[in-house]
Amino acid sequence: MRRKFFFGLLFMACLLPVGLGCPRLPGREPTISVFYHENGRKRRVPIEEYLVGVVAGEMKPDWPEEAYAAQAILARTFTMEFIERGGTRRLHGTDICTDQKHAQAYTESAITPVIRRAVARTKGLVMRYRGRYVRGWFSASCGGRTTFARVGLALKEPEPPYISSVTCPETAVIPKEELFWTASFTPAELAAAVKKSTGREIGPVQELTAIAKDEPTGRTIRFRLQGSTGTVEVAAADLRVALGPEKMRSIWLTELRTTPGQVTMAGRGFGHGVGLCQWGAYTLAKRGKSPEEIVRHYYPKVRIVKEW
Repeated sequence: MRRKFFFGLLFMACLLPVGLGCPRLPGREPTISVFYHENGRKRRVPIEEYLVGVVAGEMKPDWPEEAYAAQAILARTFTMEFIERGGTRRLHGTDICTDQKHAQAYTESAITPVIRRAVARTKGLVMRYRGRYVRGWFSASCGGRTTFARVGLALKEPEPPYISSVTCPETAVIPKEELFWTASFTPAELAAAVKKSTGREIGPVQELTAIAKDEPTGRTIRFRLQGSTGTVEVAAADLRVALGPEKMRSIWLTELRTTPGQVTMAGRGFGHGVGLCQWGAYTLAKRGKSPEEIVRHYYPKVRIVKEW
């Protein structure tokens, strides 16, 4: 009777949500369908093979293996959560694709033995919060401190409870030309970005003002743009995407100046600044941190579990 009672309790515990009851047992590695933009083909591949190309596409060459391994945990989690929400089935009829605009970067030609080892050593490891996959966000450079999704991504949904704003050690190693940036935009470029991000036409922009900022980094949350035919407010993260995230590299501005025929911005960081910072991962790897320690630095509230 005692044995039956024990197994009954164990069975009931396993009905609880993952993370609250019994531990998740590793399963079989998934095979996923991928649309390759390079040649328009569709293939079914083991997820770990796909991830090797993602890590090669998302990180710089010749970086520490531990940084690649941390990125692999992020990429694996991102992939599983993305597929769970529908992936690219409506676009391509597949779980995922190799277009960075739709999912993650993918560069097969950049795969190295070190990257293969990094992915293999973290095989099956994903991040979960209260039993669910998390949004595996990352950026190239957070500027020295990460931010929340409502700021860096102008997320319209409630802020995920597992996202934190943490200090980042990247400034100790990142080259200055990677950390700092300057860009200028014409009134016509700003007007086109307003139309792209809001659907409104306000004519050539005569003035751009930051009207809301986030603490403690001072990242701009919202802009007010005054054009020749109207005025509009827009989320800074949305305007950045519309202007071109390679040019307006972040919303952490250190200077904003309007002169006749031009708006000049200067700032720090590259990307939205939410989640893992790749240059920070590089720094922590150089300091001897494990892939799991690197991930937990940026996602301190998540559990890292082995799925397969």
